[in-house]
Amino acid sequence: MTDKPVPLTREGKAKLEHELEELRARRREVAEMIHNAQEQGTSQNDAEYDDAKMEQGRVEGRILEVEDILRRSRIIDEEGAHHAGRVVLGSGVQVDQDGATRHYQIVGAPEADPLNGKISNESPVGAALLGKAVGDTVDVNVPKGVIKVKVLKID
Repeated sequence: MTDKPVPLTREGKAKLEHELEELRARRREVAEMIHNAQEQGTSQNDAEYDDAKMEQGRVEGRILEVEDILRRSRIIDEEGAHHAGRVVLGSGVQVDQDGATRHYQIVGAPEADPLNGKISNESPVGAALLGKAVGDTVDVNVPKGVIKVKVLKID
């Protein structure tokens, strides 16, 4: 694992902390399912046991992942981002993207949610917008080709 800082908004960190609590509760449920399947010891419970063990692996893996993200998290200065003259982590930015007006918030990768306007600073569009000012236009290489993105407003 890397020690690279993970930028998160306060909201994003709170969501991950809540997810971790739920995962830890789920961990106890899965352990109980495994215990019950082992006690029954019949062949029909082998499938239940196998399913519970697979779920245990998934839950444990996600717990480790979320714990690592939280350990490396650095809170984004959203208030400072609102007053920056250029696009920075935490900025809201209104853009003209190939003729369509869109609004994005630039966030760290763990809380990216493109359908709700939160794009990662590591995504092609997010990375291209960082450091840009109102009026700047940038060509962005995306999977479908090159798109033009013009910064209309930073909030």
